[in-house]
Amino acid sequence: MTIRARAPATSANLGPGFDAAGVALDLWNELEVGEGDGPADESHLGVRAFALFASPSGRAFAFTNRIPRERGLGSSAAVVALGLVAGAAAAGASPSPEELLAAGLELEGHADNLAPALAGGVCLTWEGRIARIADDVPAVPIALVPPNRVRTAEARAALPESLPHADAAFTAARAALLGAALARGDAELFSAALGDRLHEPYRSPAAPALAELRADPPDGALGATLSGSGPSVIVWAAAAGADACAADLRRRYPDSEVWPLAVARQGAGAF
Repeated sequence: MTIRARAPATSANLGPGFDAAGVALDLWNELEVGEGDGPADESHLGVRAFALFASPSGRAFAFTNRIPRERGLGSSAAVVALGLVAGAAAAGASPSPEELLAAGLELEGHADNLAPALAGGVCLTWEGRIARIADDVPAVPIALVPPNRVRTAEARAALPESLPHADAAFTAARAALLGAALARGDAELFSAALGDRLHEPYRSPAAPALAELRADPPDGALGATLSGSGPSVIVWAAAAGADACAADLRRRYPDSEVWPLAVARQGAGAF
Protein backbone atom coordinates (compact mmCIF):
# COMPACT_ATOMS: atom_id res chain seq x y z
CA MET A 1 0.00 0.00 0.00
CA THR A 2 1.27 3.47 -0.90
CA ILE A 3 0.31 6.37 1.34
CA ARG A 4 0.62 9.97 0.17
CA ALA A 5 0.30 12.96 2.46
CA ARG A 6 0.74 16.69 2.33
CA ALA A 7 1.04 19.43 4.95
CA PRO A 8 1.07 23.23 4.68
CA ALA A 9 3.52 25.88 5.73
CA THR A 10 2.53 28.03 8.70
CA SER A 11 3.15 31.49 10.04
CA ALA A 12 3.00 31.57 13.82
CA ASN A 13 2.55 34.36 16.38
CA LEU A 14 0.88 36.86 13.99
CA GLY A 15 2.38 39.79 15.84
CA PRO A 16 0.92 39.81 19.37
CA GLY A 17 -0.32 36.20 19.25
CA PHE A 18 2.95 34.86 20.66
CA ASP A 19 2.92 31.07 21.13
CA ALA A 20 -0.85 31.04 20.58
CA ALA A 21 -1.86 32.13 17.05
CA GLY A 22 -0.95 30.62 13.70
CA VAL A 23 -2.16 30.48 10.13
CA ALA A 24 -1.73 27.72 7.53
CA LEU A 25 -0.29 28.90 4.22
CA ASP A 26 -0.79 27.49 0.73
CA LEU A 27 2.76 26.14 0.38
CA TRP A 28 3.01 22.39 0.80
CA ASN A 29 5.46 19.67 1.73
CA GLU A 30 4.60 16.13 0.66
CA LEU A 31 5.38 12.57 1.69
CA GLU A 32 5.02 9.25 -0.10
CA VAL A 33 5.30 6.07 1.94
CA GLY A 34 5.65 2.78 0.10
CA GLU A 35 7.27 -0.60 0.51
CA GLY A 36 11.02 -0.53 1.09
CA ASP A 37 13.81 -3.08 1.12
CA GLY A 38 16.23 -1.28 3.42
CA PRO A 39 15.71 0.13 6.90
CA ALA A 40 13.98 3.50 7.21
CA ASP A 41 15.93 6.43 8.66
CA GLU A 42 14.33 6.34 12.08
CA SER A 43 16.22 9.48 13.13
CA HIS A 44 14.26 11.56 10.60
CA LEU A 45 11.69 13.80 12.28
CA GLY A 46 8.90 12.73 9.95
CA VAL A 47 9.68 9.04 10.33
CA ARG A 48 9.69 9.46 14.11
CA ALA A 49 6.25 11.06 13.89
CA PHE A 50 5.04 8.20 11.68
CA ALA A 51 6.31 5.70 14.25
CA LEU A 52 3.96 7.15 16.87
CA PHE A 53 1.14 5.37 15.04
CA ALA A 54 2.68 2.63 12.89
CA SER A 55 5.98 0.83 12.49
CA PRO A 56 8.25 2.30 9.81
CA SER A 57 9.93 -1.06 9.33
CA GLY A 58 9.81 -2.31 5.74
CA ARG A 59 8.68 1.06 4.42
CA ALA A 60 10.36 3.68 2.20
CA PHE A 61 9.81 7.38 2.87
CA ALA A 62 10.14 10.02 0.13
CA PHE A 63 9.77 13.62 1.30
CA THR A 64 9.21 16.57 -1.04
CA ASN A 65 10.22 19.76 0.76
CA ARG A 66 9.02 23.08 -0.63
CA ILE A 67 8.95 24.98 2.66
CA PRO A 68 12.40 26.46 3.29
CA ARG A 69 14.10 25.38 6.50
CA GLU A 70 14.89 27.76 9.36
CA ARG A 71 13.04 30.66 7.77
CA GLY A 72 10.10 30.88 10.19
CA LEU A 73 7.57 29.19 7.90
CA GLY A 74 6.92 26.03 9.90
CA SER A 75 9.05 23.56 7.97
CA SER A 76 9.57 21.25 10.96
CA ALA A 77 5.87 21.40 11.87
CA ALA A 78 4.98 20.36 8.32
CA VAL A 79 7.38 17.39 8.47
CA VAL A 80 5.92 16.27 11.80
CA ALA A 81 2.37 16.72 10.49
CA LEU A 82 3.22 14.61 7.43
CA GLY A 83 4.51 11.79 9.58
CA LEU A 84 1.54 11.94 11.93
CA VAL A 85 -1.18 11.80 9.28
CA ALA A 86 0.66 9.17 7.22
CA GLY A 87 1.27 7.03 10.29
CA ALA A 88 -2.36 7.31 11.35
CA ALA A 89 -3.45 6.29 7.84
CA ALA A 90 -1.13 3.29 7.94
CA ALA A 91 -2.64 2.26 11.27
CA GLY A 92 -6.19 2.71 10.00
CA ALA A 93 -6.81 5.42 12.61
CA SER A 94 -8.67 8.72 12.26
CA PRO A 95 -7.44 10.94 15.08
CA SER A 96 -8.69 14.50 15.42
CA PRO A 97 -6.31 17.47 14.94
CA GLU A 98 -6.14 17.85 18.73
CA GLU A 99 -5.21 14.17 19.13
CA LEU A 100 -2.53 14.54 16.47
CA LEU A 101 -1.26 17.68 18.22
CA ALA A 102 -0.98 15.82 21.51
CA ALA A 103 0.91 12.99 19.83
CA GLY A 104 3.35 15.21 17.93
CA LEU A 105 3.95 18.13 20.24
CA GLU A 106 7.01 16.62 21.93
CA LEU A 107 8.65 16.24 18.51
CA GLU A 108 7.70 19.69 17.20
CA GLY A 109 7.67 21.70 20.42
CA HIS A 110 5.61 24.61 19.10
CA ALA A 111 1.85 24.15 19.19
CA ASP A 112 1.19 27.44 17.40
CA ASN A 113 3.00 26.04 14.35
CA LEU A 114 1.75 22.47 14.49
CA ALA A 115 -1.93 23.30 15.15
CA PRO A 116 -2.61 25.16 11.88
CA ALA A 117 -0.49 22.63 9.96
CA LEU A 118 -2.93 19.97 11.19
CA ALA A 119 -6.21 21.90 11.20
CA GLY A 120 -5.73 24.46 8.43
CA GLY A 121 -7.08 28.00 8.44
CA VAL A 122 -6.36 30.33 11.35
CA CYS A 123 -5.94 28.68 14.74
CA LEU A 124 -5.51 29.60 18.36
CA THR A 125 -3.95 26.98 20.60
CA TRP A 126 -3.52 26.63 24.34
CA GLU A 127 -2.91 23.73 26.73
CA GLY A 128 -3.17 21.20 23.92
CA ARG A 129 -6.41 22.63 22.58
CA ILE A 130 -7.05 23.97 19.07
CA ALA A 131 -9.66 26.56 18.18
CA ARG A 132 -9.90 27.10 14.44
CA ILE A 133 -11.37 30.58 14.50
CA ALA A 134 -11.36 31.48 10.82
CA ASP A 135 -11.00 29.98 7.36
CA ASP A 136 -9.13 33.02 6.07
CA VAL A 137 -7.42 36.29 7.00
CA PRO A 138 -8.79 39.68 5.90
CA ALA A 139 -5.57 40.32 3.96
CA VAL A 140 -3.28 38.65 1.43
CA PRO A 141 -0.14 37.16 3.03
CA ILE A 142 3.03 37.96 1.08
CA ALA A 143 6.10 36.17 2.42
CA LEU A 144 9.41 38.01 2.24
CA VAL A 145 11.98 35.24 2.63
CA PRO A 146 15.59 36.37 3.06
CA PRO A 147 18.59 34.14 2.35
CA ASN A 148 19.79 33.97 5.96
CA ARG A 149 18.49 31.41 8.43
CA VAL A 150 17.44 31.66 12.06
CA ARG A 151 17.40 28.73 14.46
CA THR A 152 14.32 28.73 16.66
CA ALA A 153 16.28 27.96 19.81
CA GLU A 154 18.55 30.94 19.24
CA ALA A 155 15.60 33.24 18.55
CA ARG A 156 13.89 32.14 21.75
CA ALA A 157 17.08 32.63 23.73
CA ALA A 158 17.03 36.30 22.68
CA LEU A 159 13.78 36.91 24.58
CA PRO A 160 13.98 38.57 28.01
CA GLU A 161 12.75 36.93 31.21
CA SER A 162 10.52 39.94 31.93
CA LEU A 163 9.38 43.13 30.25
CA PRO A 164 7.87 46.46 31.28
CA HIS A 165 4.22 46.56 32.28
CA ALA A 166 3.49 49.07 29.51
CA ASP A 167 4.81 46.66 26.88
CA ALA A 168 2.73 43.81 28.32
CA ALA A 169 -0.41 45.97 28.30
CA PHE A 170 0.27 47.11 24.72
CA THR A 171 0.65 43.54 23.49
CA ALA A 172 -2.36 42.24 25.43
CA ALA A 173 -4.54 44.91 23.83
CA ARG A 174 -3.30 44.02 20.34
CA ALA A 175 -3.82 40.31 21.00
CA ALA A 176 -7.45 40.99 21.91
CA LEU A 177 -7.84 43.04 18.73
CA LEU A 178 -6.23 40.23 16.73
CA GLY A 179 -8.73 37.65 17.93
CA ALA A 180 -11.64 39.98 17.18
CA ALA A 181 -10.26 40.88 13.75
CA LEU A 182 -9.80 37.26 12.73
CA ALA A 183 -13.18 36.16 14.05
CA ARG A 184 -14.96 39.03 12.27
CA GLY A 185 -12.80 39.10 9.15
CA ASP A 186 -12.28 42.81 9.71
CA ALA A 187 -9.31 44.26 7.77
CA GLU A 188 -9.29 47.54 9.73
CA LEU A 189 -9.12 45.77 13.08
CA PHE A 190 -6.54 43.34 11.69
CA SER A 191 -4.28 46.20 10.60
CA ALA A 192 -4.58 47.80 14.04
CA ALA A 193 -3.78 44.52 15.80
CA LEU A 194 -0.38 43.71 14.32
CA GLY A 195 1.87 45.57 16.76
CA ASP A 196 3.89 43.62 19.32
CA ARG A 197 6.32 44.38 22.14
CA LEU A 198 6.63 40.88 23.57
CA HIS A 199 8.90 39.06 21.13
CA GLU A 200 9.39 40.92 17.85
CA PRO A 201 11.62 43.74 19.18
CA TYR A 202 14.09 41.18 20.53
CA ARG A 203 14.14 39.11 17.35
CA SER A 204 14.21 41.99 14.88
CA PRO A 205 18.04 42.24 14.62
CA ALA A 206 17.94 39.00 12.60
CA ALA A 207 15.04 40.34 10.51
CA PRO A 208 15.78 44.01 9.80
CA ALA A 209 13.16 44.15 7.06
CA LEU A 210 10.41 44.08 9.69
CA ALA A 211 11.26 47.51 11.12
CA GLU A 212 11.93 48.89 7.64
CA LEU A 213 8.55 47.78 6.35
CA ARG A 214 6.73 49.17 9.34
CA ALA A 215 8.50 52.50 9.03
CA ASP A 216 7.90 52.66 5.27
CA PRO A 217 5.07 50.28 4.29
CA PRO A 218 4.72 49.22 0.66
CA ASP A 219 1.70 50.47 -1.22
CA GLY A 220 -1.32 48.36 -0.35
CA ALA A 221 0.15 46.93 2.87
CA LEU A 222 -2.02 46.66 5.98
CA GLY A 223 0.89 45.69 8.18
CA ALA A 224 3.77 43.26 8.66
CA THR A 225 4.61 40.53 11.16
CA LEU A 226 7.62 38.39 11.87
CA SER A 227 6.83 34.85 10.71
CA GLY A 228 7.49 32.47 13.56
CA SER A 229 11.02 33.05 14.81
CA GLY A 230 11.98 34.76 11.54
CA PRO A 231 13.81 35.84 9.56
CA SER A 232 10.88 35.73 7.10
CA VAL A 233 8.38 38.56 7.32
CA ILE A 234 4.75 38.35 6.27
CA VAL A 235 3.47 41.53 4.68
CA TRP A 236 -0.31 41.58 4.91
CA ALA A 237 -1.74 43.37 1.89
CA ALA A 238 -5.20 44.55 0.94
CA ALA A 239 -6.54 42.29 -1.81
CA ALA A 240 -6.74 45.14 -4.31
CA GLY A 241 -3.15 46.16 -3.67
CA ALA A 242 -1.46 42.78 -3.35
CA ASP A 243 0.19 42.77 -6.78
CA ALA A 244 1.62 46.26 -6.33
CA CYS A 245 2.80 45.38 -2.83
CA ALA A 246 4.62 42.26 -4.07
CA ALA A 247 6.23 44.22 -6.90
CA ASP A 248 7.46 46.87 -4.45
CA LEU A 249 8.93 44.19 -2.18
CA ARG A 250 10.81 42.60 -5.09
CA ARG A 251 12.25 45.98 -6.02
CA ARG A 252 13.30 46.82 -2.47
CA TYR A 253 14.65 43.38 -1.53
CA PRO A 254 16.26 41.86 -4.65
CA ASP A 255 18.19 39.27 -2.61
CA SER A 256 15.04 37.88 -0.98
CA GLU A 257 12.25 35.67 -2.27
CA VAL A 258 8.81 37.27 -2.46
CA TRP A 259 5.91 34.82 -2.41
CA PRO A 260 2.29 35.99 -2.60
CA LEU A 261 0.42 33.21 -0.83
CA ALA A 262 -3.06 32.35 0.39
CA VAL A 263 -4.43 30.80 3.54
CA ALA A 264 -4.60 27.00 3.32
CA ARG A 265 -8.11 26.09 4.33
CA GLN A 266 -7.21 22.44 4.77
CA GLY A 267 -4.61 21.06 7.09
CA ALA A 268 -2.38 18.04 6.70
CA GLY A 269 -4.00 14.97 5.22
CA ALA A 270 -3.22 11.56 3.77
CA PHE A 271 -4.68 10.15 0.58
